[in-house]
Amino acid sequence: MSTAYNISDNICAISSPSGTGGIALLRISGNESIDLVNKIFSKNISNAKGYSLHFGTIVDNNETIDEVLVSIFRGLNSFTGEDTVEISCHGSQFIQNKILQLLIHNGCRMAQPGEFSQRAFYNGKMDLSQTEAIADLIHAQSESSHKMAMNQMKGGFTKELNQLRASLIEFASLVELELDFSEEDVEFADRTQLKSLIDKLSIHLNDLIESFKYGNAIKNGVQTALIGMPNAGKSTLLNGLLNENRAIVSDIPGTTRDTIEETLTIDGILYRFVDTAGIRNASDSIEKMGVEKTYEKIKSSSIVIYLYDLSNNNQEDAKKQLKELNNLGIPVIKIANKADQSTNSPINSSDLVISALNNEDILKLKETISSVFSEIKPDYEGTIVSNARHFEALSNALSDIKKCEEGLKNQISGDLLAMDIRQALYHLGTITGEITNDELLGNIFANFCIGK
Repeated sequence: MSTAYNISDNICAISSPSGTGGIALLRISGNESIDLVNKIFSKNISNAKGYSLHFGTIVDNNETIDEVLVSIFRGLNSFTGEDTVEISCHGSQFIQNKILQLLIHNGCRMAQPGEFSQRAFYNGKMDLSQTEAIADLIHAQSESSHKMAMNQMKGGFTKELNQLRASLIEFASLVELELDFSEEDVEFADRTQLKSLIDKLSIHLNDLIESFKYGNAIKNGVQTALIGMPNAGKSTLLNGLLNENRAIVSDIPGTTRDTIEETLTIDGILYRFVDTAGIRNASDSIEKMGVEKTYEKIKSSSIVIYLYDLSNNNQEDAKKQLKELNNLGIPVIKIANKADQSTNSPINSSDLVISALNNEDILKLKETISSVFSEIKPDYEGTIVSNARHFEALSNALSDIKKCEEGLKNQISGDLLAMDIRQALYHLGTITGEITNDELLGNIFANFCIGK
């Protein structure tokens, strides 16, 4: 967001989704917001109490624009921490734009993306990680991503970070105090206690960092690659999972040349299923490109579902591919498909034997997928990190903590220890916004919706 705008301006925006609906919502915030709305509202609301609703009309030169409901929020009791008015009008785009024009004519300006949330941050209504959780909440596509965003918005992550910072600050202050008495050669910070603290912080930070893979998958959807030999039934399986004919099914090997991606929610978690080209030594350039894309998708997936044709009596190529997959460190669900066409035994006794055309087998596969992903979940009960910016800051903080750990081992001087502790505190502080700058805030809030 540009810093040229004054945060004391009165701002307005449409907060409901674009398009025509039954009701639309316009939001106005600023110290003069109530008086500005009062100029275009049929009733006097200049002295209205906070948390009050008022029915009336929006008027332009004695012409009625719409019947509306006006909500009043006063000062720190509003979302932004300043006087705020919300106008609920009919969803006509003409009406919405007309009310916006009247507000701007009377002294408002259009809000920038995320500016309402940014004001909430500036006015101490929430910290930076909580405001970021608002965007996650808006875009949550599953029950799990919703719960994760709600926990962060309620301050669960903030509380955890504050505890980490408080412990570090206490020791940092003692180390800094030693520097003031360097000539007396005294130690205020017990090095044994500091080492114990550093060890605990290192474990805690590492747990948070390790949780990012799981948290990011929940937030954006668990990428699940459907792979295998040509004609193994991958497209049929995708159609069965989605319960619709999404992918083209054919007996001709190599039908799928490009990846097809679709989403499905299983047990409250969103999965992104990717149907890929069959893995084989392709004979033409287009199919070769499809096979290359398959390998790219495998590397970026959280789960791989490998299908092979149970009715095929020669499974040597399938065995070789399974061996390669085992070396990637990615959970692989091995499926022997087309059980309705063969009585052959699966390659491994633990492989799931199904027919992609059988609904009961599809339900069994969904249960297996859910079980496999649950095993990826971190063991500890703390916050699950889902934000890439937080992941980077935590990684940097851990790097500084490791330097402290090494410094204590080598008995380095207090001033060098203090430097590393300060850096760790700095990186942790950027997550919640204790330490920030205009460029960082601009990058964060520029990704928000206008009106939020």
